[in-house]
Amino acid sequence: MTGLTVRTLRFYDQIGLFSPSGQTDSGHRLYNEADLSRLHQILTLKELGLSLEEIKETLSAKQISPLEMVTLQKQRIKEQIAKQQKLLEQLEHASKLLIGKKGLSVDDFTSLLQAMKMEFEKPVLERRASWEQHLDRLGSMLEQDHSFEEENE
Repeated sequence: MTGLTVRTLRFYDQIGLFSPSGQTDSGHRLYNEADLSRLHQILTLKELGLSLEEIKETLSAKQISPLEMVTLQKQRIKEQIAKQQKLLEQLEHASKLLIGKKGLSVDDFTSLLQAMKMEFEKPVLERRASWEQHLDRLGSMLEQDHSFEEENE
């Protein structure tokens, strides 16, 4: 259901990152809703470029709530859509040139290749920088919420 292999789930359990809430008598792992929420957080942070150790530290410090995870994922998807849209526009431009038998200029071809390379080979450091920006924004939001709660107590 999660798209992860049994081997991956066992490894996550072995390193203390993600453990099942129960087991059957025959040893099958049982996961509840809270387990699935944690797994969603793990997969989101992994997609954002964090190492498994960084994910473990982040989740053990309870720095990010499930709602914040969904917010991070939505922002990431919006970024991906914008990049895909740019690539699509460049491909449409190239297609029009080729249909008109004009051919691609060196600049058009280079631009297209760069867009494709950026889309398919996004560096981990860029993902990490994006994650850190999102985390900083969420941290600021949490601090504001916390100070608001303190004022109203």
